[in-house]
Amino acid sequence: MTATTAPGTTDTAAVRRAIASTARPPRPGPLATALTFGWRGMLKIKHVPEQLMDVTITPVLFVLMFTYLFGGALAGSTSAYLQYVLPGILVMSVVFTTVYSGVALNTDLTKGVVDRFRSLPIWRPAPLLGALLGDSVRYVVAGTVILVLGVVLGYRPGGGVAGALLALGLVVVFSFGLSWVYSALGLVLRSPSAVLNGGFMVLFPLTFLSNVFVDPATLPGPLQAFVEVNPISVLATASRSLMAGDPDGTAIAVSLAVAAALTAVFLPVTTRLYRSR
Repeated sequence: MTATTAPGTTDTAAVRRAIASTARPPRPGPLATALTFGWRGMLKIKHVPEQLMDVTITPVLFVLMFTYLFGGALAGSTSAYLQYVLPGILVMSVVFTTVYSGVALNTDLTKGVVDRFRSLPIWRPAPLLGALLGDSVRYVVAGTVILVLGVVLGYRPGGGVAGALLALGLVVVFSFGLSWVYSALGLVLRSPSAVLNGGFMVLFPLTFLSNVFVDPATLPGPLQAFVEVNPISVLATASRSLMAGDPDGTAIAVSLAVAAALTAVFLPVTTRLYRSR
């Protein structure tokens, strides 16, 4: 305050000089912001490692339970059944994980975290995209656990390491597209438990009415027709073909097209819901 300034008033120029002594940092771009929110998801796992149970313990239980409970009855031996079922369990375990994208988003919404994000001068969809990018890391972890356990138990992919990695990449891409569906569901429903129950209510019939566990040729005619067009079945077929070293181009293309369609439809829907909630 200068000597000529009246008591109780502020020299505006002096205040501006005080708070603007350094250059204003550049506003972060959309990609940088999205990656920051993706890193936020990783930090949540660091502080609450129990969140990894669904991508570490659950896949192990799936592989052991289905292989050793049903292998002898369905394929004559557990080793023969493991060669068929492991790519299917890879699909099932990673796809199941997408439900938790909606659960986490709904949790942030009900706790008021989303309102804080809206007050930041950032690209509006960045928290959504960043959260799903962070979840993609969880998909990779779940798939890696299944592949490593399968090799330990005796699974040998005919396509080698490259085929297994391509199959994992395809499943992750498909799951990223599917996660937009559950993100929209997380913004519509009122509680995390409702999102969890609603998500699995859809995924369970799609997964078990597929070729994940059995060859569709053994099923009744009408059920076989449904299984053959089920997107989960198509994804499982594509994953098996890649891991076997004999890629099925049609199944791979359809899986990628479904992932792209889900993203194209539900990304704008989720963004609109996110702005309005």
